Amino acid sequence: MNFGKILTAMVTPFNRHGDIDYPVTTKLVNYLLENGSEGLVVAGTTGESPTLLDEEKVALWKHVVKTVDGRVPVIAGSGSNGTKSSIDLSLKAEETGVDAVMLVAPYYNKPDQNGLYAHFKKIAENLHLPVMIYNVPGRSVVRIDPETIIKLSAIENIVSVKEATGDLDGMAEIIAGTDENFSIYSGDDHLTLPAYTIGAHGIVSVSSHVIGNDMKKMLDLYDQGKPKEAAALHRKLLPIFHAMFSAPSPAPVKAALEYAGFDTGGLRLPLLPLSEKQKSSIHHLLQQLD
Repeated sequence: MNFGKILTAMVTPFNRHGDIDYPVTTKLVNYLLENGSEGLVVAGTTGESPTLLDEEKVALWKHVVKTVDGRVPVIAGSGSNGTKSSIDLSLKAEETGVDAVMLVAPYYNKPDQNGLYAHFKKIAENLHLPVMIYNVPGRSVVRIDPETIIKLSAIENIVSVKEATGDLDGMAEIIAGTDENFSIYSGDDHLTLPAYTIGAHGIVSVSSHVIGNDMKKMLDLYDQGKPKEAAALHRKLLPIFHAMFSAPSPAPVKAALEYAGFDTGGLRLPLLPLSEKQKSSIHHLLQQLD
């Protein structure tokens, strides 16, 4: 299932009390849709999902769905390391009107490949919504092997995977082994173009908060048969891609948004905002793109 080329893993704006700031969320959604985002992932890692209560996630999904009003797909980050809790929250996500759910690989309890398959299969069987699997071994410790993803792709409503493995060979194996209707998204901004050239559908991005139009242009250039121009833009954007992960995410991108005129507030502990020196470094990089 194709959700678009540039999907933004949206930050969650907080007010000075640390609560979700819905007016700023509305402004942020509209800003992203006007600047290259063709879909939104809400309450994922970048949205600080580990520190959001379930009721906050549900309220946030409802608000974003209402704000988007059908303009682009909205994907809810509703997975956790418990199968039952993932089902329960995903069913609540269905009720909010989101277009799909994203299910992270179970973290901490370290299931094997058979356990991973059973986890995603069980959740999918209880849902009507399309499912995007989120493969992120750097955060979850476990990696979903290409063979397991290919096997899961045979389940009717498991339609996509976000591959944050950094493994282009593994992505190529998934692409070769799945139906053309199954979509593969890079979860690593710096691999947006390399993954796209081997057959990925696009990127679930953090950097697109501030350079979404540039990223979209890069992929459009490739589609237009201008690979050298696309590659040149890729090289130009690389420092931004790396800067957005120079400290625990989403601290860098929230600082970048502040520079762009969007104060999305602080972060919830245990994450901390950037130091003034770190902010200055990111602002300098963004100034060079202006």
